[in-house]
Amino acid sequence: MGVIPEGPLWVSGSDDNLSGTSGMEVDDRVSALEQRLQLQEDELAVLKAALADALRRLRACEEQGAALRARVTPKGRAPPRLGTTASVCQLLKGLPTRTPLNGSGPPRRVGGYATSPSSPKKEATSGRSSVRRYLSPERLASVRREDPRSRTTSSSSNCSAKKEGKTKEVIFSVEDGSVKMFLRGRPVPMMIPDELAPTYSLDTRSELPSCRLKLDWVYGYRGRDCRANLYLLPTGEIVYFVASVAVLYSVEEQRQRHYLGHNDDIKCLAIHPDMVTIATGQVAGTTKEGKPLPPHVRIWDSVSLSTLHVLGLGVFDRAVCCVGFSKSNLPHPSKCSNEAVLVATFHPTDPTVLITCGKSHIYFWTLEGGSLSKRQGLFEKHEKPKYVLCVTFLEGGDVVTGDSGGNLYVWGKGGNRITQAVLGAHDGGVFGLCALRDGTLVSGGGRDRRVVLWGSDYSKLQEVEVPEDFGPVRTVAEGHGDTLYVGTTRNSILQGSVHTGFSLLVQGHVEELWGLATHPSRAQFVTCGQDKLVHLWSSDSHQPLWSRIIEVESRSVTQAGGQWHDLGSLQPPPPGFK
Repeated sequence: MGVIPEGPLWVSGSDDNLSGTSGMEVDDRVSALEQRLQLQEDELAVLKAALADALRRLRACEEQGAALRARVTPKGRAPPRLGTTASVCQLLKGLPTRTPLNGSGPPRRVGGYATSPSSPKKEATSGRSSVRRYLSPERLASVRREDPRSRTTSSSSNCSAKKEGKTKEVIFSVEDGSVKMFLRGRPVPMMIPDELAPTYSLDTRSELPSCRLKLDWVYGYRGRDCRANLYLLPTGEIVYFVASVAVLYSVEEQRQRHYLGHNDDIKCLAIHPDMVTIATGQVAGTTKEGKPLPPHVRIWDSVSLSTLHVLGLGVFDRAVCCVGFSKSNLPHPSKCSNEAVLVATFHPTDPTVLITCGKSHIYFWTLEGGSLSKRQGLFEKHEKPKYVLCVTFLEGGDVVTGDSGGNLYVWGKGGNRITQAVLGAHDGGVFGLCALRDGTLVSGGGRDRRVVLWGSDYSKLQEVEVPEDFGPVRTVAEGHGDTLYVGTTRNSILQGSVHTGFSLLVQGHVEELWGLATHPSRAQFVTCGQDKLVHLWSSDSHQPLWSRIIEVESRSVTQAGGQWHDLGSLQPPPPGFK
């Protein structure tokens, strides 16, 4: 999990209006442009150096050729003109150089982005001459390794070019009957069906289909390494994420909508107080050509599924791990903690109060006069936990936290001291907390897999245990009536209540999914993967018809003789399945 260097990312709107352009957004855009321009400047420098070296070699060849021709040219006949190098030199001199964005020169267009000439003519000329004089291909390679600026930006560009070449390189093995292609620099072998293998050729061109695919249903949920990522919207939809897709799932209508603005895995999610605007943060990634994709936050409308803002481009390194909204103006960045931050959330009734917690800490922040001040939570007579894992707010303004020791602590409104404690509420960590509309509290445990209902006096009213197959509780969300939605660490979402128990709503694989095969005549398909699980799915109900645990990790699955077979372990399906 990526730790944000300047604390968690705080996202807020001014007077609940997110349409205005903030200073931070402008800074983000300027920073992103500067990075892209820097990358292009390095690429241009490499191109100019390579061109200069080619010109040097060309000039040497022309001089040698001129000398040879001078020996054999008859008297009275003019020797041929040598204008090739001179014309290319003029082209090289015409290449622009770049200054920072606030340079005084008029902007020019290079590769679609604005740059400004900055260096004096003398400096530019001397730079070109030095490059032309010293950069042979061998020297060019060493310079690209040794130059500090090249290590930070140009080296990534060179790597991208190599990866781009790999993505276009497809290897066909006749012996294995497989095709190997590179996806984001990673080799992906694919077996050719037996009936196609004898006549298969990489040069064969197929016609594109007349129709285009449209995303209809997304299976699975990411609960294994994420938290507080399951909410109920006023539309009756539950919102969560898996991979790079934010899913809005209407349980009553059995219909999904999808926000597809992200280009890599989503790691966090937050709902604005208006219950319409949503923020999601993602990890760093790479394009299909191997170019880096920076982590960032996307703010979008849950009704129209349109993107409102993109924040943090060029600010974060690995991932955005938590986001939060406030009704007040955006606070200035401030150093949060040297330890991992797991939660960042604003107080729902006091928009000037922000709470962050994580490894061995909880901080209460106050926004005053455009700056943030913090107070550390005092555990006093209670043992400080290794991790404070979750936070919720009661109707009166008190704050309740759950920690890795299985304890619940109540922090009085406006204070940083514990006013009440429920020790040993769970056997293991408390991963999820949810304050209900009727004043009661629900907590979800990790190791014990229990969902517990607590009264307003923090006495235990009722509890229910989540089945072991679905894993420990990760997060809890309140639905309509007494309905609860529970996300688990085995990437499942359950629906039910502490009175009636829970049933499966969404299920997915826990590890990477590698094998998939469809039934030739039924609306069914099978998946298998690294988690040693094989699921047979109904594409009508979007639920598994059966699941089986096998002994080894799976790579592929197929259907033969009316039965499914996992090729990774040659395990047959459960008895009786046809």
